Amino acid sequence: MSKSQTREENLDRLRRVAEGAGIDLVASARIDDGLRNMIHDAVRGEVSELESVLVMGIQLSAPVLETVKTAPTWTYYHHYRMVNLALDQAALRLAGECQRTGHNAFPVSASQILDWDRLLAHLSHREAGFLAGLGWRGRNNLLVNPRFGSQVRYASVLTDLPLPEGRALESDCGQCVDCIKVCPVGAIHEDPEQFDLDKCAAQLRRFSREEKLNTLICGLCVRACSGRRLERSQ
Repeated sequence: MSKSQTREENLDRLRRVAEGAGIDLVASARIDDGLRNMIHDAVRGEVSELESVLVMGIQLSAPVLETVKTAPTWTYYHHYRMVNLALDQAALRLAGECQRTGHNAFPVSASQILDWDRLLAHLSHREAGFLAGLGWRGRNNLLVNPRFGSQVRYASVLTDLPLPEGRALESDCGQCVDCIKVCPVGAIHEDPEQFDLDKCAAQLRRFSREEKLNTLICGLCVRACSGRRLERSQ
């Protein structure tokens, strides 16, 4: 992968490396003003010269998600952690690929919170994935992929390696309201803009205490949102 290669050739090379690391989805986008403003203040200065974002995703196990009936389970918790670890390792590997060509790269972990009050990370993988064309913002406030629904975990790499700009999808959730039906606190509404993050966050903290989990996870709306369900609703 040399500096003389095209943006598409750079992405193809990174995609092959990602597939070897067990990644299911890979796409890129230009970091626009909206995404740049969402980068956390703790690192915004350090990544200000990076122009592209590479987004990668791993599909969650459907049978594991089936264990999430009314609350997150220890089975789901462990799977969630292992998928995040695989994503972090892949992001590190892809950042290294960028650096070996003389470019800068900043791997962004799948799930590292910097602001626990507002549940903010280094940046929004959902927004980066949307810009890259991997999905759209669903009613459940998650990225909805046309193939896998919300049953995907993501990580990203910010880089100055030239990559394709990406094309956002115009699709939506159609008539599907399965995520609304399963939310125990009514945080999800038909209009994605009405998603109640405070209610959702409060329920995550309750699950963490009640199920004795060392993280803030739920999984109910993730389990409800699969590509198969989306196909039936459209």
